[in-house]
Amino acid sequence: MKWFVIVGILSMAFAKHEKYIGWKSYYIGVSTGDQSKALGPMMQKYELDFLSHPAEGREGVVLVKPQHQAAFVKELEAEGIGYRIHADDVKEKLDYDDQLIEAQKRSTTSRHGSRMPYDNYQELQVIEDYLDYIAETYPDVAKVVTGGHSFNNHPIKYIKISTTNFEDETKPVIVIDGTIHAREWITPPTVTWAIHKLVENVTEPDLLERFDWILVPVVNPDGYKYTFDKDRFWRKTRSFDTHPLSLICRGVDANRNFDFVFNTVGTDWSPCGETYPGRHGFSEPETRVIRDILHEHLARVALYINLHSFGSMIMYPWGHDGSLSHNALGLHTVGIAMATAIESKALPYFPRYIVGNTGLIMSFSAGAASDYAHSIGVPLSYAYELPALAEGYEGFHLEPKYIEQVCRETWEGFVVGARRAGDLFPNKK
Repeated sequence: MKWFVIVGILSMAFAKHEKYIGWKSYYIGVSTGDQSKALGPMMQKYELDFLSHPAEGREGVVLVKPQHQAAFVKELEAEGIGYRIHADDVKEKLDYDDQLIEAQKRSTTSRHGSRMPYDNYQELQVIEDYLDYIAETYPDVAKVVTGGHSFNNHPIKYIKISTTNFEDETKPVIVIDGTIHAREWITPPTVTWAIHKLVENVTEPDLLERFDWILVPVVNPDGYKYTFDKDRFWRKTRSFDTHPLSLICRGVDANRNFDFVFNTVGTDWSPCGETYPGRHGFSEPETRVIRDILHEHLARVALYINLHSFGSMIMYPWGHDGSLSHNALGLHTVGIAMATAIESKALPYFPRYIVGNTGLIMSFSAGAASDYAHSIGVPLSYAYELPALAEGYEGFHLEPKYIEQVCRETWEGFVVGARRAGDLFPNKK
């Protein structure tokens, strides 16, 4: 009887990936700036979906629909852009990922003293229950806030951690958020791990004494839930607006929706595109929550980190044109310090972190969260691309057994980033 139940569960899981029958994914390598620029027009022309963007010396991974594969490969060859197959059958790889996750669920045993497991990817309710548990158990330092509600009216929750109830105006504020892109499942556990280290397992007490913290594990709850229920590669929100196509193609790329050089580069004109920015800046309630957090505490926000995956990169403004801000030296040196700290704890076969300007090491894009934060006065503002294994894994995504490792090493980057922010901007008011 149990066997039939397991088969039924797996059959339902696999059915949701039928959309990807015939899809392939490719490693793409670029060696010059001209090759990077040549990829830009191909994105809309061939409806490309980059899971990670190529940088010079670092391959990216792109999903390609069956009807575009031949023409896409032909144009890559014409441009002299290197490529090779990443997955010849995308659906098969997603099915394998599901097997790993389901097997982990069946083998997991309860562990005393832990309300948030790090041996598997967790659904939205588990994450929200953990936030509530922390606030209830540690009311002197932690408070859960509902910053707003998503398009589907789901609460967007975050946690404020402070020994002084955010009343000491001399303390810098650190803001970290994850899952602005729904499919980037490794980002919420890195945020909840930071909560764990600040409240439950405090090994760096100076981080509580010196700083106030705002941590948002899931910026995009509608999209995150949709990736578990319907479409593993869903990236956007789940809204629809006044655009005629939005009822057919729902959602906005929330990391193109911030009102900074909005919709000028790196975006799709159609709601059916993966980087559709929305009808205007801050059209999405999800991005308005981050905007409001930043503005409420702007006099004290010294460090903002917007988490993504994958690619092993730490990037800073300006992403829309590749130019450098007035604080470029500080951004770069702190970025290097964070990357070095992460790599000191990383597995040897994880890719090394690249640090640099977003537009120069990845691609130009407007309306990004990290650019917006810097534009309004946050001195240290970054987008992290968390790691996936370089090669050799059978599925598409980081295997569950590596989740805790990524959390541990990323925390080291947060520690160094916060301390450097405090040293460089002790009296930001």
